[in-house]
Amino acid sequence: MSTINPRSQALAGARIRERAPAEPGPGRQGARSGWWRRAASPIALLVIWQLTNVFHLVSATKLPPPTRVVSEAWTLISTSSPAYGGTLQHALLVSLERMAIGFALGGAAALVLALVAGLTRLGEEGIDPLMQMVRTLPLFGLVPVFIVWFGIGQLPKILLIAIAAVVPLYLNAFSGIRGVDGRLRELAQSLGLNRRETITQIVLPGALPATLVGLRQSLGVAWLALVVAEQINANSGLGFIINQGEQFNQNNVIFVALIVYTILGLLTDWIVRIFERRALAWRTPVGARA
Repeated sequence: MSTINPRSQALAGARIRERAPAEPGPGRQGARSGWWRRAASPIALLVIWQLTNVFHLVSATKLPPPTRVVSEAWTLISTSSPAYGGTLQHALLVSLERMAIGFALGGAAALVLALVAGLTRLGEEGIDPLMQMVRTLPLFGLVPVFIVWFGIGQLPKILLIAIAAVVPLYLNAFSGIRGVDGRLRELAQSLGLNRRETITQIVLPGALPATLVGLRQSLGVAWLALVVAEQINANSGLGFIINQGEQFNQNNVIFVALIVYTILGLLTDWIVRIFERRALAWRTPVGARA
């Protein structure tokens, strides 16, 4: 004979009431139309950008048209240039490696610190003031310090990315933990949940929406930090290509690297949005577009 755990049943009922599913939306067809609407503005920007060259509104030397940027990108892909540290795809892989390591370190540190600060008063008093100090540090100001401390190798570049990534994720995760509805905590106490069960079944799921917002912000800031980091005496990477393009006065090359940065930023944001839409489906109306 099967038995029903009253604690699980009560928790499930509370979550259902909290999630309050919305009315059915247009579904997959609406999501597809939403994708086209989101793509309309970038396409319009490219058209306007090209027209500035067609009608000679801006010098092609200052603002190379998209066609010339695409041509330069193909040259960088198909030709290994010692001046730019190899091919474009090689520079891309180098940058992705730095970004992955730096963001993994910063993201892991942010989540651990947010948990400690969010779940304990002593942790908040010890950690939060330090994180507020780190939040105000300018990345460019850290560059000469890191060169003195760690040299010009990979370590200072990775640390810059990690520091840039840690703050937005920490702030949002900490806010999400502290913002969990107090009534749910009271429900957990009335059901006799221990501290570990309260954290895993109440606090962490409740903090997930704010944490995912912080993840998106953190990724965006980390990509910006990568641009700064790769200009610290680097000999490869997208930032190195930008630096070399500036040295040789080749705006075409600079724009290629900048566009690759934007594509990578949009791609990572899109991946997080998909995960967010699926993980928080209970809080998003069916067919809503991220």
